[in-house]
Amino acid sequence: MSTRITNDMVIGSTLADINSAQAAMDRSQSELSSGKSLLEPSDNPVGASQQIALQSTLDGLTTYEKAANDGAAWLQTASASLSNVGEVTQRVRELVLQAANGVNSQSDLNDIAQEIEQLTETVKQDANVQYAGQYVFSGTATNTPPYEQGASDAYAGNAGTILRTVGPGVSVQVNAALSSVLGEGQAANDGKLLDTLRTITENLHTGTPAALHAVGGEDLAKLDTNLGSLTSLEADVGAATDQLKTAESRIQSLQSTTATQLSNVQDANFAQVSIEFSNQQAAYDAALRAGASIVQEKSLLEFLQ
Repeated sequence: MSTRITNDMVIGSTLADINSAQAAMDRSQSELSSGKSLLEPSDNPVGASQQIALQSTLDGLTTYEKAANDGAAWLQTASASLSNVGEVTQRVRELVLQAANGVNSQSDLNDIAQEIEQLTETVKQDANVQYAGQYVFSGTATNTPPYEQGASDAYAGNAGTILRTVGPGVSVQVNAALSSVLGEGQAANDGKLLDTLRTITENLHTGTPAALHAVGGEDLAKLDTNLGSLTSLEADVGAATDQLKTAESRIQSLQSTTATQLSNVQDANFAQVSIEFSNQQAAYDAALRAGASIVQEKSLLEFLQ
């Protein structure tokens, strides 16, 4: 039995070829405009699954990187403040040595005491430093200034720990316990920096031989101990900063590797797709010309309709 090829069959076949060429060309054009070879999960189910997993990994690394950057900035703020406290304390030490030389009048001792009082307030100001609107040395009570200006040296923060997570199961403490160096003043009689500074000031105002002996002896020894504690705290902050920088470097390396893997899975090969698009465009134009020549009795407009 012979099959008769009708004009409608020719038109249908030609139109199908044109639509197929148009669809292929549209697909390549979408890949070129988006830069992606995976436009829908159905394009490559395995590749789509890999894309989701790699993108999730990359998002997690970005979160870790932000935490490392934020933690490093927090610690840099703390380090600068601790450095200032160290400079102030060194200045107090110079004044103590000057006061203990035995040649100062009471007026001179009072002037030295007044400067140390001012330096004590400077120490408390440095302790109240903020990063991004949060008090760095208040523990987890970041909305509360750790020390008030004036006579009271009570610590208003807490001993809470602030961490930044920089990897799976890896966290770094970013807050430093400055209160362990400064203490809570003479009321606490804890021998820490604020207590030492207040005691020095009191002894200078007293000005007796015994008081001046204490300034150059016991008070100076306590001041040196306080400086040692401060140096140790600075070292801890420096170690935490180094840990965060190492973590940041590792994260950036993993980001680069993961981004490359993701690109290999989802990104289009521009050179290859451009060639394919040109070929598809040529095939589409050829299909249109073929359709126009085959269907002589219909106008091209009628044929496309």
